[in-house]
Amino acid sequence: MDSTTMVLALALGNLALCATLFFFEHAEGRPAALSPWGWARQVQAAAWLLLAIAAGGVVPEGLALPVAYALLFAGVAWEAGALWERAGKRRWRRAFVPLLVLAIVAFLLCWWIDEVGLRAIAASLILGILYLAAAAALARGWAGASMLQRFLAVAIALLALVVGARGALVLVSPAGWGWMSNELLRQLHGGALYLLALLGGFGWLLLGRERLQDELARLEVVDPLTDVPNRRGFFQALAPWMALARRPGQPTALVVFDLDGFKRINDSYGHPAGDVVLSALVEACKRQLRDSDLLGRVVGVEFAILLPRTSLQDAAMVAERMRAAIEVQRVKTERAMISLTASFGVTDIRADDSTVTLLARADEALRAAKEGGRNRVALAAPPAGVPEE
Repeated sequence: MDSTTMVLALALGNLALCATLFFFEHAEGRPAALSPWGWARQVQAAAWLLLAIAAGGVVPEGLALPVAYALLFAGVAWEAGALWERAGKRRWRRAFVPLLVLAIVAFLLCWWIDEVGLRAIAASLILGILYLAAAAALARGWAGASMLQRFLAVAIALLALVVGARGALVLVSPAGWGWMSNELLRQLHGGALYLLALLGGFGWLLLGRERLQDELARLEVVDPLTDVPNRRGFFQALAPWMALARRPGQPTALVVFDLDGFKRINDSYGHPAGDVVLSALVEACKRQLRDSDLLGRVVGVEFAILLPRTSLQDAAMVAERMRAAIEVQRVKTERAMISLTASFGVTDIRADDSTVTLLARADEALRAAKEGGRNRVALAAPPAGVPEE
């Protein structure tokens, strides 16, 4: 593939990707605002198109090429910045903008000194460095990264080295380096740029889809309001402890509780105030729990707490601490300061328990706490034949 064809292919490929992204963001009521990555792709498309026009002789090279390369550097830098923003570094512009200005100035100086030779060397080295910055963003958090993200980080890094190697090798050995002729370097350089365009486009979209799938999977087991396990998530975590209860060993306890008079809060102050109250309730309870304990929202305003390696009496003490912490708390909402109380039912997991019998016994203790005056802790009845303490 000659250089003109390659440049035209890169221009058309980026334009097609930008058009696809444009219509995607306008579908289903999405806002017509492109992300930094989308803008980066548009700038790259404009740069490659300008390079293709210049190569065809439509526009004088002396005018088109400096502008085209400046746009290309800016587009690749912004693409790398978008990846850093995705990795959590939202202040990437503070570092990228000065470096981008420095790179463009350095390229223009090389252009002015030697229009043909240094231009290609500087462009290759600058692009190689910018793509390595993109690879570094993808490599961030390597231990917890997906296989897709790791593959993209390694592939983009290797291709970036190929792009930068052309400039470095030409600078070291203008006549070529052994079997690595300048023509072969040019072909590898063009192929690497083409693959970087494909990997960057498809990689970004696939990473977005992967993140969306992960979020959907998380929402299947996590309550979005309180950010604790929902009913499904809690029961999934409870299952292995139910199995362990059939073996002799340390006991495991379960606490269920709900707010007293929560319907009154919703009716008097509105559902937004109710959401604030539930979030505050969860935070108050978390402060009384260990890292190994598990708090979940099982239904409505009823919550459950799994207390591994905890006896029934110790679980009652934990519940009492939470009850007292909730009682003294005042939750500030837009319309009022709201006082809270909660009732607790406590039981332990027994060898013959199923999930149904365990929750039924805990709910029975919770009802006893409600019927006993609310704002109290009640223990489940002991097994038949075991005297109450």
